[in-house]
Amino acid sequence: MIVHPHPDVLRVLFTLKGSIVKRIAMRCLMVTLLAALIVLVERHFPAFFYPVSATPFTLLGLSLSIFMSFRNNACYDRWWEGRKAWGKLIIETRSFVRESVVIADAQLRDQLLRSLCGFAHALSARLRSEDEVSAARPWLGDAAPMAVHNVCDGILREIGEQCSRLVEQQGISEWRYTLLEQRLAGLTEVQATCERIKGTPLPFPYTLLLHRTIYIFCLLLPFALAEPLGWLAPLFTTIVGYTFFGLDAIGNELEDPFGRDENDLPMDAMVRTVERDVLGALGVEPLPPVLAPVDHVLN
Repeated sequence: MIVHPHPDVLRVLFTLKGSIVKRIAMRCLMVTLLAALIVLVERHFPAFFYPVSATPFTLLGLSLSIFMSFRNNACYDRWWEGRKAWGKLIIETRSFVRESVVIADAQLRDQLLRSLCGFAHALSARLRSEDEVSAARPWLGDAAPMAVHNVCDGILREIGEQCSRLVEQQGISEWRYTLLEQRLAGLTEVQATCERIKGTPLPFPYTLLLHRTIYIFCLLLPFALAEPLGWLAPLFTTIVGYTFFGLDAIGNELEDPFGRDENDLPMDAMVRTVERDVLGALGVEPLPPVLAPVDHVLN
């Protein structure tokens, strides 16, 4: 995630960090060269050039802008819902830590709370299609073997079984067990929410129609601008292409908010927050440092 101060004029014009320019540069260059070629034909070989009215492009551009706004709003909603889910993970973890103080067995409490760190690491790895077992293992110690197909759920299930045994042994009250189980249910909901976002992309025909329309619009636009604007047509074509290609690329990036792109969620930083909260409650010193942005990027 980009963490940037409010940009001044120079940064707005020239900064590349967090910008989508690098991903769409070749497409913008393509439409610029095409526009220059069309202007060249119009200027030197007018018999081969057929002028096109700009009126259809005005209507199409307006419709395309509205269409893109709907898609980008849908993609941003996915990004924001993912951020809220991870915020809930932090809330549920802190609540579990606070409500677990009644567990008299310090070693068992330590194991349960460290398992929550393992859950956060495993969920982050799961959403990034990485090795969940390797991510969680340093935090689980002598915990029971995990279900490899769903490490996150296996960790929560093991914590729930430990809490259930505490009730049977009268280590905690039924009321306290109910509170702890509610926290585990909240973490299960967080995992299901993130998996739903990860596993349910926007409908492909919806995205495909937008991609095709953008390319058609940007490739045909120079025919309408060549005659009235002359050699300014490539400039305006590039500006329009940058806007449409950029919005399209931003939507693609926000559609999956759990990756490692510059504008994705700072999951490593949120996992570190969980670590610090848990280890702080266990009295571990020194705590791992807060992750800071590197070159304005917070991972």
